[in-house]
Amino acid sequence: MPMFVGIGLLRIVIHQSSSLKGKRQVVKSILGKVRSKFDVSIAEVDDNDKWQICSLGLTVVSNDAGHAHKMLETINDYIENLYLAEVTSFSVEILPFGHFH
Repeated sequence: MPMFVGIGLLRIVIHQSSSLKGKRQVVKSILGKVRSKFDVSIAEVDDNDKWQICSLGLTVVSNDAGHAHKMLETINDYIENLYLAEVTSFSVEILPFGHFH
């Protein structure tokens, strides 16, 4: 059975943040909401020392490449609709993962 790993990278801007503490509060809220709604892994992966910019990495696993891609798009839309931050870029890569015997 084929398996696919979907990787998403979102860059967000938190306009109302004026400190790293403020940024962490917003990022923690976004991560918690995504984790509670979707069965995905999500973490802050870059821009840790910037007050208003954050890069979030997402991964999903599926037996269908199209489903993995759609899940990542759905999560991007969900984050945008939280109105906690502005999504400034979003990229997706779908990787096939070997067959198990």
